[in-house]
Amino acid sequence: MKFIDEFRDGNLARGLAAAMRQAVRADRDYHFMEFCGGHTHAISRYGVNDLLPPNVRMIHGPGCPVCVLPIGRIDMAIAFARDLGVILCSYGDPMRVPASGGLSLLKAKAGLGRHAGSDTVSKDKHRGEIRMIYSGADALAIAQQNPAREVVFFAIGFETTTPPTAVLIKQAQALGLGNFSVFCCHVLTPSAIASILESPEVRQWGSVRIDGFIGPAHVSTIIGTRPYEFFAEEYRKPVVIAGFEPLDVMQSILMLIRQVNTDRAVVDNQFTRAVTRDGNRKAQRLVAEVFELRRSFAWRGLGELPYSALGIRKEFANFDAERRFAVRYQAVADHPACDCGAILRGVKRPQECRIFGSVCTPENPIGSCMVSSEGACAAHYSYGRFADVAAVS
Repeated sequence: MKFIDEFRDGNLARGLAAAMRQAVRADRDYHFMEFCGGHTHAISRYGVNDLLPPNVRMIHGPGCPVCVLPIGRIDMAIAFARDLGVILCSYGDPMRVPASGGLSLLKAKAGLGRHAGSDTVSKDKHRGEIRMIYSGADALAIAQQNPAREVVFFAIGFETTTPPTAVLIKQAQALGLGNFSVFCCHVLTPSAIASILESPEVRQWGSVRIDGFIGPAHVSTIIGTRPYEFFAEEYRKPVVIAGFEPLDVMQSILMLIRQVNTDRAVVDNQFTRAVTRDGNRKAQRLVAEVFELRRSFAWRGLGELPYSALGIRKEFANFDAERRFAVRYQAVADHPACDCGAILRGVKRPQECRIFGSVCTPENPIGSCMVSSEGACAAHYSYGRFADVAAVS
């Protein structure tokens, strides 16, 4: 397929691997964090680590929006349906994230379905439902089809998915849908990067050395490359925005190596076919119209971060589920055996978690990093869990 196969060409990959071996200095190590979960999966799926020089190490970052949602936020989503009788609409990835009391959205859905029928509307308007959807537009349609029911859309994601949620809210306002609201859990990429760089010593998780970042692709199509210039200038950390194909990632690693070797720290854009410095101005204006910065928001693994997430502006308060319903966030500790927090910070690799691949598997996830399609543990389990196991003769 044109424009896909070209970025998976084996001969070009071997050429890039040779260029990296020639570029690295023997007297130093290189530690680069790929922020986005999509890059993590590309690295694992295509065996990029096997092609890197031995002194280049890739570190998984907190770029999975499902993974960084704390347990308390999943508990809130369950409470909308179980305690308030709403129809909660969620994407598929959050459905299996473990919550309090051994629950998840999927298990709560099953419990509610035993009484009401999981695929039908209950005659009892006070009995809630949890429905998995493929698009936010599905949630809007469900609200139109059920005017007597309250419908809440569980909106998650980084800057990539925020503009579509803003469109939904404006559409609901235009349609006069009084029974539709959004449980907004949109978080911001620069805040997560800042948290990692501004926390050289973290008591709970420890610290990790980072020489540069592979910046997220989809996020950057919206916000552009400009927001990363601060990290290059203030922290002297080079950033390369990369596409998701294996050759994109390999070329970006080579660009980072060359910056480190010359003591440069600038923002390079490898993904020029989709990303510009200014990003999508129309999407940015739409987001600014509907959303505002929250003073603080809790992240799994990163803690409570100031101005790191978006809330719905008061002009659209009627569509803000947190304002409309009496459901409040309560912090809940992760499972004591789960190292998701340390993995999200890059302090640990998935295989260093003591329950990885044994107790915690995609079929029986204990932490969110094993659940999400962008989670580091899911990537390593699917593509690389035996990479560090010594061969047995």
